[in-house]
Amino acid sequence: MKFKLILISALLPLFYGCASTEVTKTTTEAKLYNETLNPRQKEYPNHLGFNDLHIQAIRHLVPDTHDVHDPKLQTIVHHHCKAYEDTSLLCLMFHSGMKDQDKPIGFEYIITTEQFNKLPAEEKKYWHYHKTEVPRAKATFPDMTAEETAKVLPVVNETYGKVIYFQQPHDKLPLGEPYIVIVQDMPEQD
Repeated sequence: MKFKLILISALLPLFYGCASTEVTKTTTEAKLYNETLNPRQKEYPNHLGFNDLHIQAIRHLVPDTHDVHDPKLQTIVHHHCKAYEDTSLLCLMFHSGMKDQDKPIGFEYIITTEQFNKLPAEEKKYWHYHKTEVPRAKATFPDMTAEETAKVLPVVNETYGKVIYFQQPHDKLPLGEPYIVIVQDMPEQD
């Protein structure tokens, strides 16, 4: 705790300036969120920019066995996504949520069908089609109403995702090499 206070006191002058405490108001504010993917963003703090879209999904952890009942297949992985102007999304993935001290264990890069079609053939095997995988992963959008989800789901369904992990869920630090998960090769769920 003492370290946090020292760090914050050292960084505050850098963020807010040393010479003046006067706040200047700008006439045009930049949008800090994606209105299409998170229409209620104003109700939620923009958490490091990765709060444009929140998705919860199973079937995103590599199982220890090829059994459909493997607990890792049932583990909910939270995707906290940032939308970019080129229509791609980058989702930080957490096995425990996104509370203050939760660390991401990987990420999913999401692209449009048009972007996917431009990929080299040998690269396409690493990507999964969300129209197929969203129902298989029992994906939900917990921060949205049913009406908002109905508008967003058709957009998400026409995208492709590539899942890359750099850490096992319960490791304290990222150990070993990062790895790509071929989601479509995982065992089917009941």
